Amino acid sequence: MLLNKIHHIAIIGSDYEKSKEFYVDKLGFKVLRENYRIDKNDWKIDLILNNEIEIELFIIKNPPKRLSNPEANGLRHLAFKVENIEKIVNELNLKGIICEPIRIDPYTNKKMTFFKDPDDLPLELHE
Repeated sequence: MLLNKIHHIAIIGSDYEKSKEFYVDKLGFKVLRENYRIDKNDWKIDLILNNEIEIELFIIKNPPKRLSNPEANGLRHLAFKVENIEKIVNELNLKGIICEPIRIDPYTNKKMTFFKDPDDLPLELHE
């Protein structure tokens, strides 16, 4: 079996406007497709960043909450590779997205920090 790369990451959000604004307007993803699914009563928005990273963003009214943060079963967090973490943190702060203090990953010795999406999903920046 040969796996080439991750095709996409699926994220469930609870608020269409807030989630779309966050991922598109603030993080810079572009919308590939956007469909309201009548049978499921939800939105499915396919997003892409740099023609490489794809997110399937499902907007579901009143989804179950994470039981703990971030140590719930399933996706712990989503990490984005960046070249200059200080610059990106500053850009996010200007858009109203607050990051934790930058720290050094003890295993990679690279700078890292966390921030959250509108539904409290932990997102990471990693140099």
